[in-house]
Amino acid sequence: MNHSAKDGDSSMKVLVTGGAGFIGSHTVDLLLERGHEVRILDNLAPPVHPHRRKPAYLAKEAEFLLGDVRSRADMERALQGVEVVFHLAACQGYLTDFSTFASVNEGGTALLYETIVNRRLPVRKVILGSSQAVYGEAKYCCPRHGNHYPAPRPREQLERGDWEIRCPECHRVMIPLSNDESRVNPHNQCGVSHYCQELYALTLGKRYGIPTVVLRYSTTQGARQSFYNAYSGILRSFAIRLLNNLPPVIYEDGQQLRDYVYVGDVVRANLLVMEKDEADYQVFNVGGGRAVTVLEYAELVTELTGRSIAPQIAGEFRYGDSRHCVSNIYKLAELGWWPTTPLRECIAEYIEWVASYRKVSDYYAPAHDVMKRAGVIMSVA
Repeated sequence: MNHSAKDGDSSMKVLVTGGAGFIGSHTVDLLLERGHEVRILDNLAPPVHPHRRKPAYLAKEAEFLLGDVRSRADMERALQGVEVVFHLAACQGYLTDFSTFASVNEGGTALLYETIVNRRLPVRKVILGSSQAVYGEAKYCCPRHGNHYPAPRPREQLERGDWEIRCPECHRVMIPLSNDESRVNPHNQCGVSHYCQELYALTLGKRYGIPTVVLRYSTTQGARQSFYNAYSGILRSFAIRLLNNLPPVIYEDGQQLRDYVYVGDVVRANLLVMEKDEADYQVFNVGGGRAVTVLEYAELVTELTGRSIAPQIAGEFRYGDSRHCVSNIYKLAELGWWPTTPLRECIAEYIEWVASYRKVSDYYAPAHDVMKRAGVIMSVA
């Protein structure tokens, strides 16, 4: 690899895997706006794309290839003539099809590098979209015994309705801290598969001289977040329930801490690391910079939908969920990035986007039943 992603002409040919999805399509738009030639590889898989059709919001100026990141032929076709790759195709959610997480996230990433290396393709940079899920539980502090990276909460504890993380030595409730990029602690199939693909990307990128950057996205918000996929995504779940005059469903007690980031801010981070050689072979958090409880989030969505419906806290939990997870974003800030869009604005934009459709059904209810039968959603004893 002799050239950086900003050498030569300012316009480059860029591949975006998963480019018909939420973050992917917004990334495509900004790349086109900045004069790049863009190709999309996407298999239009349900539940994000239930009808397997290209979404109306997809930019007509981008070349579209219908294909799967697990297919050697599709990957070879997609990479022809490409200088930069945004690898954003991924399996997300809570379902127990563990092998799908592994084949899509890990297998797709391994095949990407395999194709570049074996075909001797002149790819200048790969940007991998990973997830905050690799952290599992947040970093915690016990005032008496210092910092800890706790294991997942046992099922027996959750069935008692005991939600908090306690010090393993004195058993007092610990204080959650923000996670920097230095240590991961994945607790579920989503986090494990994302961390595995990070390892493939950084290890093979360094070994074969393919500049690679990993971005760990916090919960990303905004228009185009598919309302068909009820298996993940707090905004789609809360907003669509409320727009159907149903209460948003909150797991545990609603005091879980998360940080939320606007998709436009995420896309700015994507292009920043594409253009910055200093970012090569590094991992960066892309987050909202502020901790928010799930209950606070529900109250804000309720206000912005104009409803007066109390959330439903029914003594249920998702087995494998983290209690608290908030990302420290100061490493990326040193490269010149910071989130600029307030959470209220993110939510309002999504609600307006959903409302532009005549009728959006409550997809959460059947998804809840599927997850309940699979043992993902459990009840307090």
